[in-house]
Amino acid sequence: MPTTMQTLSTAAELDRAIAGSAQRPVVIFKHSPTCGISAQAYESILAWLSAATPDAAMFVLPVQSGRLLSRAVAERFGIRHESPQVLVIDQDRVVWHGSHFRATAEGIRAALDKLAA
Repeated sequence: MPTTMQTLSTAAELDRAIAGSAQRPVVIFKHSPTCGISAQAYESILAWLSAATPDAAMFVLPVQSGRLLSRAVAERFGIRHESPQVLVIDQDRVVWHGSHFRATAEGIRAALDKLAA
């Protein structure tokens, strides 16, 4: 069964997502629909999720409509905002992040595999 990405729209949703990292990893993809690099990354992640079932909760944060939320993520984890950007969170801390051409399905998969090892 394909895995879906839930959209983060509010601070409460973000808090619940991060709290969930106590049970299993959380992936947040900061996506800019007007950026070509971000669009490629998003398509790559969706293609991977259509064929895989990673042991992680998957979220997308649209940066244009969620500027304040995107800044909150940057401030909370001390990682400068970039777009596209992926953060893999485990036990309330970022264990891997990548932006631009590193924000890929392969990068996420490798980070999750490393956590599982």
